[in-house]
Amino acid sequence: MSEDSVVSSEHGMFGVGGTGDTSGFGGLQRLAVPVLESQRPFGGDFDEVVDALEEAYPQFGDAIERVVVDRGELTLHIVPAKIAEVCQVMRDDMALRYELLSSVSGVDYLGTDERRLHVAYQLTSMTYRRRIRLECAVTAQDPHLPSVTNIYPTADWQERETYDMFGIIFDGHPNLTRILMPDDWEGHPQRKDYPLGGVPVEYKGAEIPPPDQRRTYR
Repeated sequence: MSEDSVVSSEHGMFGVGGTGDTSGFGGLQRLAVPVLESQRPFGGDFDEVVDALEEAYPQFGDAIERVVVDRGELTLHIVPAKIAEVCQVMRDDMALRYELLSSVSGVDYLGTDERRLHVAYQLTSMTYRRRIRLECAVTAQDPHLPSVTNIYPTADWQERETYDMFGIIFDGHPNLTRILMPDDWEGHPQRKDYPLGGVPVEYKGAEIPPPDQRRTYR
């Protein structure tokens, strides 16, 4: 590098400066992209999957809020009260055979609409080598969903983690307790309105300062 070369300062991510925000995301802006319902034909084998569910599940019209195909993935948005019924059909019907629930995860779309808390269920059919996402949305005031642990035992700890981090209550879960935070912890850390920093650290007597009070690491 010559002496005349100019080294530009870093902007965004972990080179952010001026705010003391060491998270690296202080300068990022999130674009709100609406998720629209997809129309047939969905493409690939998605039409076959939706047709099979509609044939096997007579309450299809009352349980499926919308079908979305985006970035090569099929997502069925489910009425919250119907999620266990849909999972049972997805697992047992011979034309579907989604035997594995690989993950249950929460998302908080704060500021979008009243039903800001979403739960995504990733199902895998090992028989047909297919994947599908089921998604439910609930309010922060009434964050209840039926548990699917009786259908997919893998949901046991996954639902506990989603409860711990997002405060979503899975009715019928055999032992819905915290799995990451202490039992007496107040609040749910991955909700978007949870305070950043300033939370006393358990058993240490220390405190994590808010992002704007932390020193910037270089």
